[in-house]
Amino acid sequence: MKLKLLALTLTASLAGIPAMAQDAPRHDDQPKHDTDKTPPAPQEKSSVTHHDLTLGSRTIHYTATAGTLLIRNEQDEPYGTIFYVAYTEDGVDAKNRPVTFLYNGGPGSASLWLHMGSVGPVRVVTASPEATGPAPYQTVPNQYSLLDKTDLVFIDAPLTGFSKAVGKGTDKDFRGVDQDLQAFDKFIQRYITVNQRWNSPKYLFGESYGTTRSAGLAGLLQEDGVSLNGVILLSSILNYNVRGPGFDAVYVGNLPSYAAIAWYHNKLAHKPADMTAYLDEVRAFARGEYSEALSEGDLLPQEKFDAIAAKVAAYTGLSVEYVKNSKLRIEPTRFRKELLRGEGEILGRYDARFEGTDVDDAGENPGYDPSDTGISGVFIGAFHDYLSRELKYDTTDAYAVHSESNVPWDQTHHPVGGGGGMGRMFGQRMPDVAMDLADAMRKNPKLKVYSANGLFDLATPFFLTEYDLSHMMVTPALAKNVEFGYYPAGHMVYLNVDALKQLTHDLDGFYAETSK
Repeated sequence: MKLKLLALTLTASLAGIPAMAQDAPRHDDQPKHDTDKTPPAPQEKSSVTHHDLTLGSRTIHYTATAGTLLIRNEQDEPYGTIFYVAYTEDGVDAKNRPVTFLYNGGPGSASLWLHMGSVGPVRVVTASPEATGPAPYQTVPNQYSLLDKTDLVFIDAPLTGFSKAVGKGTDKDFRGVDQDLQAFDKFIQRYITVNQRWNSPKYLFGESYGTTRSAGLAGLLQEDGVSLNGVILLSSILNYNVRGPGFDAVYVGNLPSYAAIAWYHNKLAHKPADMTAYLDEVRAFARGEYSEALSEGDLLPQEKFDAIAAKVAAYTGLSVEYVKNSKLRIEPTRFRKELLRGEGEILGRYDARFEGTDVDDAGENPGYDPSDTGISGVFIGAFHDYLSRELKYDTTDAYAVHSESNVPWDQTHHPVGGGGGMGRMFGQRMPDVAMDLADAMRKNPKLKVYSANGLFDLATPFFLTEYDLSHMMVTPALAKNVEFGYYPAGHMVYLNVDALKQLTHDLDGFYAETSK
């Protein structure tokens, strides 16, 4: 996730590298310092606390462990320390108890968003879809936690949270698709070894770029002998290739999300009562007439251009003139500025239920994302308070909500099993990790996938996710292992408490089916 989700490079200082001490003044009678000596790796540390959570008629006694584990490179040298918070039920047989690894995305985001908002034992209260505002904030027992179904391990990606490079490790060892996958693969294997969880049912739960990570990890872990029971994809981005210039797939994929958002904001001339049937109609138009028209490019006849523009306008709530001026191709950023322009409001990118005001109403793009600014303060503030007061985690290190590194993100990916096309020989210049997930499903036919999608999400539109997961080139029998859920929310589905309630209900069934 989360915030700054689809930015592929982040700029700042090299915060993840341990500082080298300056040499002291030297005298003839003092030994010389070895300035090339690698700094020692820190010790693994943890804070263990005990808590209770009542879900329905059942009280769960659980242990919270906030700590770090070291991961080692191919030379068996520590090169990273990874921060995590694990919630494990007390008094149960660990070998039969599922364990789920959860993380946000970015790439370059810590996992406090999922940790404090989704299925953990506590939940921060927000005013969503209104801006929550300043402290004091309220953190409550989470009645929609999955702790009655699975132990939960929230992981901060390398260079985020308290996770950092150590020893000979550098930012470059973590800043890339495959580098990130290797680090998470090593951490998960380290965790299940230290905690004797090799025989537990195992799950991955990623949000946004975390879904990119999950799909790649499913293949990588399978190769290392860790067969997963399930993969939960929340607000997915699996194939970056179609988002390059010159491709129309992204415009086709965005259209049903525009239609859902126009429906929510009452911008349709004839608003249908049944949103589900309406979106099925928009999907059919998007993959049919609309896709065909875009494929003709500049050779599209004027009469057909006008007819398609009228239909796009009707489905999106935009004017026909605006659609024509956009050459039938509506950018998400422009849509967020244009839909409510007459009301002086802009829409959120991660969650288009959020509205905000801009500097003026004349600009082409919104000046900020109200679905980002509206919740950042409450999540960050509540997490720091919870970490100190409840989890008793004491450190002098600063918590990096976002990775602060000037090392560019390496997008090259070598899919497990080779992938398709030229990726088999040379790797992918941009990742399509649906190929990794497909490889894991072929080799582990009982692996199930649950794809959760927010209808009002403009960062990872649900129709593009449907396309990616239906083009993995698996058999019809394996294709049935992928299940979809749709929720009246945005990228962070859990910000809508009603949607969170439905999501956990759906996941209850998913765990019951896959953990047998």
